Amino acid sequence: MRILRTIAEVRGAVADARGAGKSIGLVPTMGAFHEGHLSLMRRARERDGLVVVSLFVNPTQFGANEDLGAYPRDEQRDAALAEAEGVDILFAPTADEVYPDGFATTIHVAGLTEVLCGAQRGPHHFDGVATVVAKLFGIACPDTAYFGQKDAQQVMVVRRVVRDLNLDVRIEACPIVREPDGLAMSSRNVYLDADARTQATALNRALDAASAAAEAGERDASRLLTAAQRVLDDAGIAPEYLELRDADDLRTVDRLDADALLAVAARVGTARLIDNHVLKASA
Repeated sequence: MRILRTIAEVRGAVADARGAGKSIGLVPTMGAFHEGHLSLMRRARERDGLVVVSLFVNPTQFGANEDLGAYPRDEQRDAALAEAEGVDILFAPTADEVYPDGFATTIHVAGLTEVLCGAQRGPHHFDGVATVVAKLFGIACPDTAYFGQKDAQQVMVVRRVVRDLNLDVRIEACPIVREPDGLAMSSRNVYLDADARTQATALNRALDAASAAAEAGERDASRLLTAAQRVLDDAGIAPEYLELRDADDLRTVDRLDADALLAVAARVGTARLIDNHVLKASA
């Protein structure tokens, strides 16, 4: 595996791979790898001739009071894990390489970014995500880019960028990877002490409760949300949001007449955690 720092190096490596007839798979990450990240790398390794993993804690998607400075970083550990998964290139640029002096372009996706995490974290968050992902697509020119379904809203935003800008890249959303007790794997889980770690399991249990109600035939959105809220109340968690929205465009829904995204965000201890289930209307 090669660790590359510059855009020119990555473009050169991708051009060589293309010349050899290889497809390109890209896994965009901010590092602090866990099994969720590794599952994306394995999927790319199965499908593509050249696997590129970006490791870049993107400053533009963090707000002034968010955890940019504290975000976990361990490049040596991440590099060892990526190499063990057969990754070909780890692209680990500096902020100046990605955002050179005079950088003045931002991609904004209207609508999708104004609810859920966009409403809580502010418009800068998904503007930063959309912009850096578009840059990574331009740098690595992947055939396929792999994202985790845990960040469901992010996946929807990226798909819209690809559609609206006619980018020639396929987006594959891979299933959420969970701990044995159901907690969705996240780099921010390292912030949880023992008590908060136990409390955090209520997020998935809340989603499970609503999913069970939907599978039993409940279609009223307010009742589905109530089933989830009870679990959070019992765990002492006040969510930033707990919402049921259309799985295609994030419109609010009153009834489960089409597939819907049940999404939750909450602060547990010092960590802000997110999770989601897709509720099937056909269940």
